[in-house]
Amino acid sequence: MKSYSAAEVARILELTPSQVRAAVGAGWLEPGRGPRGEMRFSFQDLVSLKTARSLFQARLPARRVRETLSRLKGQLEEEGGVTSVRITVEGDRIVASDGREQWQPESGQILFDFGGAESAAASSAKPQEFARPEPAPPFGALSAEEWYRRGCEEETDPRAAIEAYRKALEIDPDHPDAHINLGRLLHESGDAAAAEEHYRKALAARPNDPTAAFNLGVSLEDLGRKADALAAYERAVSLDPNNADAHWNTANLCESLGRIAEALRHLKEYRALTKDGDR
Repeated sequence: MKSYSAAEVARILELTPSQVRAAVGAGWLEPGRGPRGEMRFSFQDLVSLKTARSLFQARLPARRVRETLSRLKGQLEEEGGVTSVRITVEGDRIVASDGREQWQPESGQILFDFGGAESAAASSAKPQEFARPEPAPPFGALSAEEWYRRGCEEETDPRAAIEAYRKALEIDPDHPDAHINLGRLLHESGDAAAAEEHYRKALAARPNDPTAAFNLGVSLEDLGRKADALAAYERAVSLDPNNADAHWNTANLCESLGRIAEALRHLKEYRALTKDGDR
């Protein structure tokens, strides 16, 4: 079954790796572990986190987001699961809805819509007007960004996603996100060498991208180039010190290369970052 790293989940859902790890710490997600001990997420985890994305996008305090997700997870344990709920932020109020009722997760207070029937009656008395939908653009008229977003939407069909990312790069050869996602899919298909090429192009276009640096390290490690992989992981850690997976991989490579003190330092950082999520 296909799985994703924290960085890949963040890229697909347009979140940050730290936000993904915050959802894990709150218990909203319960990822598995890969062969290197790194967190691995399922497609169901992607769906669950997409449900909570509005909380992160509302720029609420991180502590409030974690507490809300933790409370909501407990409230939904005996219901249809976390994907059965819709979460919205209305001003300073967080509202959850499961299609039957609305409530505030932070307090558990049920919300009643006393004006619903009147509003429905009023709206039914007026003829509804529908805007004519815009025609879809011709197949070859999409921009690089549109091809990239189509690739993100096609992630459940790797072949279609790869084709979309390649179309994006035909139009914009320096599109870093398309390079990263295409590299990941090629890597997952077993072509680590091709993946390395795309990760390097992503870094050339956007040198401070921690995801590209981390993924480059994984591809180089799979190619047996430990020293180069370690350099890429160290770059990823410098760009995102909260990337637990990068610390773990760095620790393992340092140990294999006899750099014990560095291995222990990165292992300590890894444990500090994942202690809330390892339950």
